Amino acid sequence: MESNLTDSPKVAPPINDVIYTAKTHTIGGRDGGSSLSADGHLDVKLSIPGTPGNGTNPEQLFAAGWSSCLFSAMKIEAAKMKVRFPADAAIDAEVDLHNSVSGGYYISARLNIRLQGLDREVALAIVQAGHQTCPYSKMSHGNIKVETNLI
Repeated sequence: MESNLTDSPKVAPPINDVIYTAKTHTIGGRDGGSSLSADGHLDVKLSIPGTPGNGTNPEQLFAAGWSSCLFSAMKIEAAKMKVRFPADAAIDAEVDLHNSVSGGYYISARLNIRLQGLDREVALAIVQAGHQTCPYSKMSHGNIKVETNLI
C-alpha cells in the first residue's frame, strides 16, 4: 500500500519541552570520515554508498533510525488500540539515493512492514497511526517519495 497520509505541514507545529537531544561530532564526511556521539554510544566509520569502504553511510543510518522509531510508534499505537503487537513484527527499510536531473541528490524510501497474525485492516490502522506518531515519518511524508507496504 502506498502511504496515503496527509502531507506533513511545511512548518513545524508548536512544541513543548525537549525530551532528548542527540549530539554527534562528525569529521571527514562520507569518504572515510567518522561520527561519534557525545555519550559514546555511537561510534561509526563512514563510507560512500556502494563502495568497498568499511563504514556505514547516512542512508543506512537514516533507514535504521526511521524503521526503529516507526516500529516503536506502532507498538505504542497498538497498545492504545488494545491490540497485541506481534512478537515477530519487523520493518525492512529501503532508502534510495538518487541523482537529481537538476543537479544534486535526493532520497526516496520504502518501508516494508510485517505484522503477521493481525487482521489486515487492524494492521493498516496500526501502521497509519504509527506514521502519525513517529517524528521521522512526520519529517519525511510530503517531503520525499515514501512507499509503505504491509507484507
